[in-house]
Amino acid sequence: MSIRRTTRSRRVAAAVSMAAVLTLAVTACGGDNGDETKDSGSSSSSKPAEEDKGAGEDTSAGDDVDPNVKLAEVQGQGGLKLVVNQVKRDSGGFLTVQGEIKNESDQSRNSAGWAGSELNLVSKNPNSVAGAALVDKVGKKRYYILRDTEGRCLCTTGILPLQPGKSTPVFMQFPAPPEGSSEVDFILPTFGTASLKISG
Repeated sequence: MSIRRTTRSRRVAAAVSMAAVLTLAVTACGGDNGDETKDSGSSSSSKPAEEDKGAGEDTSAGDDVDPNVKLAEVQGQGGLKLVVNQVKRDSGGFLTVQGEIKNESDQSRNSAGWAGSELNLVSKNPNSVAGAALVDKVGKKRYYILRDTEGRCLCTTGILPLQPGKSTPVFMQFPAPPEGSSEVDFILPTFGTASLKISG
């Protein structure tokens, strides 16, 4: 009888310890000090979306985006151009930016640099747009790409080199700024900054 009680006590203690560790981990990942000057290379993991949009798979922009809508056009290095087609609030407090990157040069271009400079982010998200960020100037806050629990971004990954004249659809998901913020600055490494109006 005493052996059963000891085993049961150990199981209860283990379960309580595991719950405490998980609570601490979630609390540590959820913090945000709102430091606008923080470099994208040193960003901490953002809280993952409740509905993981294709983490671990090649991901691309949604089918419901109208390519004829151009909210912004931004020039990048080497003859690349980013066209933003949609900036929309999603249910659950997320903001999704969708667009297209075009190669207007006469040479093949790759996604080098688009994932940013944070080594962990780059290694988990090769050939991606994981380095993108939003800046809410009114709220004085910077928002980074959402990631899942394994560090994979909620954004387009597996981008192949762009041949001359070709383009690729891209999407990026961020925590949504407060409802009072209707405009954000969008930043993607190697491209200029674009001011975007939020819809939805």
